[in-house]
Amino acid sequence: MSKIPEPQSSPDGPVYEGRLLDRADEEVVDQGISFDIGTLVSRRSVMGLLGAGVGAFALAACSAGAPGTTTTQSASAASSASATPTASAAAAAGALEEVPDETAGPYPGDGSNGPDILADAGIVRSDIRSSIGGGTTAKGVPMTLTLNIKDMAKGNAAFANTAVYVWHCDASGAYSMYSSGIENETYLRGVQLADKDGKVTFSSIFPACYTGRWPHIHFEVYSTAADIADSSKAISTSQVALPKDISESVYALAEYEGSAANLSRVSLDSDNVFGDDGGALQLATVTGDVTKGFQVELTVGVDTATAPTAGAAPAGGMGGGTPPDGGPGGTPPAGMPPSS
Repeated sequence: MSKIPEPQSSPDGPVYEGRLLDRADEEVVDQGISFDIGTLVSRRSVMGLLGAGVGAFALAACSAGAPGTTTTQSASAASSASATPTASAAAAAGALEEVPDETAGPYPGDGSNGPDILADAGIVRSDIRSSIGGGTTAKGVPMTLTLNIKDMAKGNAAFANTAVYVWHCDASGAYSMYSSGIENETYLRGVQLADKDGKVTFSSIFPACYTGRWPHIHFEVYSTAADIADSSKAISTSQVALPKDISESVYALAEYEGSAANLSRVSLDSDNVFGDDGGALQLATVTGDVTKGFQVELTVGVDTATAPTAGAAPAGGMGGGTPPDGGPGGTPPAGMPPSS
C-alpha cells in the first residue's frame, strides 16, 4: 500500500518538498495539476544532481500506477499477431518535418468542448489505463506509446520539459468523460513532461477503430508546464496514426468486435484527418505482438516559429469521428459501431 505524502509545518503554512501547498486544508495529492507538475519538475532537478539511477526511481515513484491488463485471445489470433516495424515516410527519408496540426475532435476533455481534466490532481501520470483515483480500468491489448518531441526552431533539438497531453478511445470505440455510461470515468487520458531527450511515455491499451476514422491517438503539446491548464496555449495539436497490419492483428480479438469491419471501410487516404497526405508524418513505428503488447513510437516535430491552428477541424467536418453512441445526447452514426 502506497503511503500518502505528509506535508511539513512552516511559519507560512504547510509545505511539501519545500513548496507551500496551494490548498492548505487538503492533502498533498489533492493540490491540483499545477502543484503536481511543480513537484515533478523538482524531482527531475534532483535526478540531475544525484544521477539517472536514483533520479529515475524518484520520478517513477511520482507517477500514478494502474493494474496490469490481461488480454484473452485465441491461439490463432496470437500466432498472427507478430508485428513488423512500420516507419513513417518522414523517418524513412531521414528528414524531420513539422507534424500537421489536426482537430482535437469532439472529445478532448481539455475544457475546449465541455469537461476539463487538465485541472485535476492526478492527471500527470504515465499509466493511463485506469480512471484517476480508482474506478474502471480499460481492457485491451497493452500498448506503450512514446512520443519524441523535437524543437524545430532550435535545429530539431530535444524539446525538454514540454507538457504532452494524450487521449484516445477504448476497445469499444468509446471516450471516457463523454460516451454514454462512462461520463464519470477518466481512463485513457494523461499528461507527462518531456525528459531531457524530449521523450514522453505512456502505458495504455490499443484503441479501437470506430465508424469513419482510421485508428488513432490524440495529443496536445504545451511549451511549458504552466500552460497546460489553458488548451488555447497548445503549440501543437495532432494525432498518431496506427499501421494497418498491426491494427488488423489486434482487431481479430473478440474484445475489439466490429473494429475489423470499420477498418475495412476506411483508408489513410480517405480518412478526413490523415487523408491530405496519407498520414505520412503521423504514421507510428510499431513493434511487438498481441500477446505481449505493442510499442508505438513517433517523432514529433514542433515548430514554434509557426502559428498553431489550435486543432482546427479540416475542411468538411470535425475530423474527430463519432464514437459508437454518438457522444452524450448524440445520434448514433451510420454504419456498424465497434460494439455491434
